[in-house]
Amino acid sequence: MAFANRIRSSLPLVTKILKSDSLSAAHGSSAQRSVLCPTFTNSELSKNFSTAPGKKEVKVKVPLVLFGGSGNYASALYIAAVKANALEKVESEILDIVESTKRSPTFSQFTKDLSVPADTRVKAINEISAQAKFSDVTKNFLVLLSQNGRLKNLETIAKRFVELTMAHKGEVKAIVTSVIPLPAVEEKELKETLQELIGQGKKVILEQKIDPSILGGLVVEFDKKVFDMSIKTRARQMERYLREPANLDSL
Repeated sequence: MAFANRIRSSLPLVTKILKSDSLSAAHGSSAQRSVLCPTFTNSELSKNFSTAPGKKEVKVKVPLVLFGGSGNYASALYIAAVKANALEKVESEILDIVESTKRSPTFSQFTKDLSVPADTRVKAINEISAQAKFSDVTKNFLVLLSQNGRLKNLETIAKRFVELTMAHKGEVKAIVTSVIPLPAVEEKELKETLQELIGQGKKVILEQKIDPSILGGLVVEFDKKVFDMSIKTRARQMERYLREPANLDSL
C-alpha cells in the first residue's frame, strides 16, 4: 500500500514535469526536422539484398537517423523492406530469428562464432530461410550478415530496425520504471499524459519495468528524454544539497 501511495503521489509531478519540458521542444524549426528525418539516398547496403534490380530507384525516407554499424544495417534493411512493400513481414521474420537465437544455445553460438567459414554460415542461413519460408528481403539480409561476419550483431540490429518500424507506424515507445507494477488507473493516466504531449497522429506504446533499487517514485523515458522522479535520485540530491547548506532554499 505504501508503495502504491508513492506511485500515486508521483503522478501529478510526472504530468507537471512532462508538460513543462515539452514547451521548450514544441517549436522545432523545419531545418531541425530535416536533419532528424533526412532522405536516405546512400542505399548501397540495401542494394546488396534488394530483389528488384531492373526497377527505377525509389528514394525512401528513413524516419529516424541511426548511427553506427548496427544503425546502418537496420536502415538498409528498412529501405529494402519498404521498397518491397514487406515491412511488417520482414519485421516479424527478423524478430522470429532473434527469438530463435535466444531459445537455442547452439544456434546462438553459431551466429557468434567467427571461426565458422563464411560459406558454411551462408549455406546454413539459406537452409534456415527456406525452411522458415522467409521473404527474399529477410533471407538476403541474413546472407549479407553471414558474409560480413555480422550475424553476432543480429539482436542489436533488430532492435534498431524495430525503432524504425515503430517510427514508420507513428508509434512512440515510453518506458516507465517503478518499484511495483503501476495500477491500471495510474497507467492509463500516465499514458494519456504522454499521448497529449506527443500529439495526434502518433500512438504511445507504454512499457513497464520493475526496479526495486529506485526505492519509489517513477522514471519515465520517451522520445530520447528521461524524467527521473525516483526516491533514490531525490535522496542523492538531498544528500548533495545537505553538503552545501547555502543551496537548501532551492529544494
